[in-house]
Amino acid sequence: MAYAIFKTGGKQYRVCPGDIIDVELLDVEVGSQTLFNEVLLVSSEEKISLGTPFLNGASIAAEVVEQRKDEKITAFKFKRRKGYHRTVGHRRRLTRLKITEINH
Repeated sequence: MAYAIFKTGGKQYRVCPGDIIDVELLDVEVGSQTLFNEVLLVSSEEKISLGTPFLNGASIAAEVVEQRKDEKITAFKFKRRKGYHRTVGHRRRLTRLKITEINH
């Protein structure tokens, strides 16, 4: 089973062809193809190629499935005996990708 590890949005993801993942918001249209060049590792059935830090000539092709928002994150700030409490929250904006191909 071939897989790869790549970096986008300050995070690293382990993917195989056909995987569907959520990454930080990318400025691309739904239905378009995108290419990731910051590939850290590519593994095929017989060997593992490791970059320092990135592999030259390696890339990952993905199709944009949708742009969406994540579930709401709620943070509750509280200081005891001071009468202070505050509720804050946010929803991360994500891009859902379907990995189509790993090139190396």
